[in-house]
Amino acid sequence: QDQLVADGGGSVQTGGSLTLACPLFGHTYSTYCMGWFRQAPGKEREGVATIDRYGNTKYGDFVKGRFTISQGTTKKILYLEMTNLEPEDSAIYYCAAPQDSNCRPVAAGIIYWGQGTQVNVSS
Repeated sequence: QDQLVADGGGSVQTGGSLTLACPLFGHTYSTYCMGWFRQAPGKEREGVATIDRYGNTKYGDFVKGRFTISQGTTKKILYLEMTNLEPEDSAIYYCAAPQDSNCRPVAAGIIYWGQGTQVNVSS
């Protein structure tokens, strides 16, 4: 299986938490930089968080300290721990390899998206 499949989504109430996971294998991920992205209905896909090979992380402005991106000890699983969720966080979340040379959470230029996971936050 040579694809990125995000998992861990679900439905929570405002203030709730979810942890997303994305196993990394095959030819669809980057050892240099990986990230989480999301797309809400009627909106463009946006970057949530990225992590580079050294463990440096970057986040979208809207995250405001609520989310944490990480990789497992073998770096074969990408995680996104989300806390204090708000209805505005409702979207389909994807893991992908950003094309930004500085490993910023930029959706533009990403070729492969894989399968996302739905997150619904109710008020």
